[in-house]
Amino acid sequence: MTNIVQLLGEEAEHLLQHRCAGIPKESLHLPGADYVDRVVAVKDRKPGVLRSLQALYGQGRLANSGYLSLLPVDQGVEHSGGASFAPNPIYFDPENIVRLAIEGGCNGVASTLGVLGSVARRYAHKIPFVVKINHNEMLTYPNIYDQTLFASVDQAFDMGAVAVGATVFYGSEHSRRQIQEISEAFEHAHELGMATILWAYLRNPAFKTADKDYHVAADLTGQANHLAVTINADIVKQKMAENNGGYNAIKFGKTSPKVYSDLTTDHPIDLVRYQVANCYMGRVGMINSGGESGKNDLQQAVRTAVINKRAGGMGLISGRKAFQKPMQDGIALLNAIQDVYLDKAVTVA
Repeated sequence: MTNIVQLLGEEAEHLLQHRCAGIPKESLHLPGADYVDRVVAVKDRKPGVLRSLQALYGQGRLANSGYLSLLPVDQGVEHSGGASFAPNPIYFDPENIVRLAIEGGCNGVASTLGVLGSVARRYAHKIPFVVKINHNEMLTYPNIYDQTLFASVDQAFDMGAVAVGATVFYGSEHSRRQIQEISEAFEHAHELGMATILWAYLRNPAFKTADKDYHVAADLTGQANHLAVTINADIVKQKMAENNGGYNAIKFGKTSPKVYSDLTTDHPIDLVRYQVANCYMGRVGMINSGGESGKNDLQQAVRTAVINKRAGGMGLISGRKAFQKPMQDGIALLNAIQDVYLDKAVTVA
């Protein structure tokens, strides 16, 4: 098992001993082996959706824990093939992406229609597929930062996927159309018995000031989560909160002083707890993104997992930190993330 305390270093006590007071853990619907029976089964989902979610929760090293470790690889469209795969060109081949997810002990692999479709007959029955149906491609110049549909729910269903994933850029000029498109797509996915995962990202230049980037503010990302669960996302993917007070800094929208005085502090676990609270207090699971690859990837990945788990989150979806390395190193990083969720000493704060 990974030595979590050693990797956290000077932050170990700060992160492992914290207790959330503003939103206590007793208020949350926490992940667990019985999550589908205890939380999901009371919703209006069809039995097929329960089956699909259970398939996702029942795979990999975290099987039947209620936690998720997902490998997302759509960056070849979202950034470029070169930017994504030049550090390790074997991942231009989709089969290696799926192999990394399987050998890395992931619950599932999330990628594009083309990536997953190219190897579906070999692997769709071996690891749950999540087909990402919309993207923001980066070849249009100047870039318009818009998510457009690249695939249909029916195509995902036909290849045997258990879930569809989509992004909405909340706060962007195109967000209303994206909300409508993805709400309709999620409705259709549920009709077919598939689960839904929403990348609930913020995108607006006004959210970034000279002092801070409020695209990762707890209050604004929390509201993005609240909008995501409103259109029946079963799981929400969100960037980990790094600051707070976006509403007050931008002077737009409505909030309450109690968000900052009573419900949150500047502790990273409290900030992420607020993100979880906006997912109907955990009735919808929240997974945090692993972020881009850089220095100290292993330490950063474990740190993110600890914060997510202790805040009441459901897991991590980490891509570039894993696939931009030799495969064995990527497997080791994914396993280290999973070790956090398997370690009973890392409790919910």
